[in-house]
Amino acid sequence: MVLLTTSWAEEYMKKNSSISVYAEGGGSAVGIKALIEGKVDICASSRPLQASEVRKIAEKYGSISVSFLVAKDALSVYLNPNNPIRDLTFEQVKGIFTGKIKNWKEVGGQDQSIHVIIRSPNSGTYLYFKEHVLNEEGYSELAQVLPTTSAIINEVLVDNNAIGYGGLAYGKDQVIHCRINGIEATEKNVRNDQYPIIRYLYLYTRQRPQNDVKSFIDWILTAEGQDIVKKSGYIPLLIR
Repeated sequence: MVLLTTSWAEEYMKKNSSISVYAEGGGSAVGIKALIEGKVDICASSRPLQASEVRKIAEKYGSISVSFLVAKDALSVYLNPNNPIRDLTFEQVKGIFTGKIKNWKEVGGQDQSIHVIIRSPNSGTYLYFKEHVLNEEGYSELAQVLPTTSAIINEVLVDNNAIGYGGLAYGKDQVIHCRINGIEATEKNVRNDQYPIIRYLYLYTRQRPQNDVKSFIDWILTAEGQDIVKKSGYIPLLIR
């Protein structure tokens, strides 16, 4: 059995009926913790391993882990469709999520308080956004914390003044994916590194993968596997 934290498992099992793959979510930190504890063979993560995590793997297993880049992604800033704002600068996004900008009128919108929604600290998305957008400044003290990107989408949909963030693949036909510095979060702009909030998605193993684990990772990096990556809403590494 191969254990991992990604929805690509289902497609793999269709091609390999003799292999059972169990997929579970919960955020990058949850998957990495399970990998360190030996509960899974593979974990998916939207961030690199931290030095403390590499050290734990090295101390416990005598290796420094192995990482595989499997997809490219962008972090979108989500807005309610009733919000007239469609474009924010990078600095405005930072100001909103740190709490320095508190009213939509400060960025050309209506005179309404901004409702900031963020992921929980165990999320790789939370950490990536804090590091690359907020430059390690703290999130607004008034921010509402939700456990999943889907929960953020749902909250933005019911609150005209809400703003959240998450992967490019989520909420395409529901919420507004705000332009940043005038640039849309599209596959082309992500692939060309024009959109300003871009990240890679990783698969991690404790040691060099073998047998079924190796087979799964090899498949993800084939043209067929990368097609599944694209269907999942991510940007494949292979260009065909």
